[in-house]
Amino acid sequence: MTVRSAAVRPRVAARVPWALGALTVALQVPYPLVDGRVRDLLTVATVIAFAGASLSHAAVHRGVRWAAAYLAVTAGTGLLAESVGTRTGVPFGDYAYADSLGAKVLDVPLVIPLAWAMFAYPCLLVGQRLARSAVGAALVGGAAMAAWDLFLDPQMVEAGHWAWSGVRLSWPGEPDVPVSNTLGWLVVAVLMLGVLQLLPRREADDRVPAALFLWTWVSSVLAFGVFFGRPLTALVGGVALGAVAVPYALALRGHPLRPPRRRA
Repeated sequence: MTVRSAAVRPRVAARVPWALGALTVALQVPYPLVDGRVRDLLTVATVIAFAGASLSHAAVHRGVRWAAAYLAVTAGTGLLAESVGTRTGVPFGDYAYADSLGAKVLDVPLVIPLAWAMFAYPCLLVGQRLARSAVGAALVGGAAMAAWDLFLDPQMVEAGHWAWSGVRLSWPGEPDVPVSNTLGWLVVAVLMLGVLQLLPRREADDRVPAALFLWTWVSSVLAFGVFFGRPLTALVGGVALGAVAVPYALALRGHPLRPPRRRA
């Protein structure tokens, strides 16, 4: 009975990332259909669910210590970068957060470092799948994070969660989002993912983070192209993130994410 219970617990734990991943998608689907406070709550809930999916997957498949170190690096780096950014304008540009995302620490909503942590995980695994070296993995993963922000910032600025000032050079179709923000994201993300390369690599069933990464790409293009009526953003962000997502999807063909089961 004790042996059987011990065998059941890992199976139950392995279902948690799947459940939280499904919840993430379910929360994102109605986002374009609502507004106001409901949309604000959906934003925070989505970040929490996505971060929960990433962290629970890391804990189940790579160990609790690995997940704790990962969270410390990603959330810590995100908080530091955002706090410095809001005070100095480096490295993202001049911007400030509104009060719509909840409690703040160091002038940064707590949900923001969690957002860095939620998407850095699939980007880390994508970079390691596509690149052979640690440097290459950091560059690919960091590029993916910066490309994702081409969707994130326009969406959050439109919702009023933060605002830029003194924008001189912006992306096509997004006059309120500076190019400097993307460059800042690229620098911070590459450095962050470079540090994460120090964590041990472990072969695992990575279908959940892979599905969430590819879903983020497809759903973001669909949202901006159809629901938000911003085809230029859909094109620019779709091409940028697709430059990583398409090779990643092709790399998965014939190379299953789920390791083969070992025979007893």
